[in-house]
Formats: sequence, C-alpha cells, structure tokens
Amino acid sequence: MAENTVTVTVTYGTAKHSINVAGQENQEPLLKDLAEAVAGVTGVPVPSQKLIFKGKSLREMDQPLSGFGIKQGCKLMLIGKRNSPEEELELKKLKDIEKSVEQTTKKLEKVDGELTGLKNGFLAKDLQAEALNKLDQRVKGAAEQFMKFLEQMDAMTFPENFNDCRMKRKGLVKTVQACLAQCDKIEAGISDHLAKIQSKNLALAE
Repeated sequence: MAENTVTVTVTYGTAKHSINVAGQENQEPLLKDLAEAVAGVTGVPVPSQKLIFKGKSLREMDQPLSGFGIKQGCKLMLIGKRNSPEEELELKKLKDIEKSVEQTTKKLEKVDGELTGLKNGFLAKDLQAEALNKLDQRVKGAAEQFMKFLEQMDAMTFPENFNDCRMKRKGLVKTVQACLAQCDKIEAGISDHLAKIQSKNLALAE
C-alpha cells in the first residue's frame, strides 16, 4: 500500500467503519484528510467531529496522522452529531450546484484550449474570425450560467446553526467568482486576437 494512504477503523456509536484515507498529491495523510473522509462516511460534519485516539482528542488538522502515532489498522473513536435532515437537504442542493459549476468550468477550459489553438495558428486565417465569434458566444453562455449559480446561492437562506451549509456556500461563491474572472480573461483574449486578425486583414487589403 502506498505511503500516502492509510486504512483505519473508526467507531461511531455502535457502528464500525473502515476508512481509507489518502494524502494530497503524494503527501502523507493529515488529520484534515481523515476528518473529511469520516464526514463522507458518517455524515458528521468536520466542525462537529471529536476524533479520539488512545484516549486523546485530536485537534491539529494540519498535522500528519503519523504525528499522532496513527498508522495502518489503528482504531479511533468518533463523537459528534450528524447534520439535521433539513441541513442535509440544503447541502445536497449546494452539492448539485457544485456539480453544475464543475461541468460549466470544463466547458470553459475547452474554450480556453481552443483559443490557444487558434492563437498558435491551428486554423486557416480566413476561418479564424468566425471561429472566434463562436468561442465568444460559448464564453458568454458560460458566464451567464455562472451568474445563475450565484443567484441560486444568493436566494438560499440558512438558519444560524447551518454552519456546514454556510461554509460550503462561501467556498462555492469564491469558486464561481474565480470562474467569472476567467471568463473575462478569455473574452479579452478573444477580442485581442480578433483585433489582430482584423488589423492584418486591413493591412493586406491595402
């Protein structure tokens, strides 16, 4: 088994869960990685978790598991309350939005790749203007989608104690804002390239 994955047993109430924890980018797993894996399996959100190993409550989220002496096959105990069904419902809505955001981001990346291709001359000069206009339409479509996601999230209201929902929404809003900035950047790149083509065409015409 790779150094960056550890399997531990977590007891929660009467249930025992075998949890496989992977570290980020070949790094050793941190307590944070374990807490997120535990949240996925048990439904107890990270802020509500109290993970206990050998009678000690673990707190330092950025500490590697080996720093606590946790290795393959170790047993931990979890104390904490699951989210209410109401909060889980709101979280599911946010996760659905997150999926749509990821799909739209992929479309945007595709446009960005095609624009790079055009700049590198992968298309005959006389076809480029039309191709750029189509790319521009697609970027505008993606930007519209991102704005809709922001509106959807803005319309959601959470009670004070829905901390997981609040954190999830905050992170998603940041992601969408970054995507909108990327849309602007790609649009600017398209206009820039169009202007270059047009000025070359004018020069040729003269």
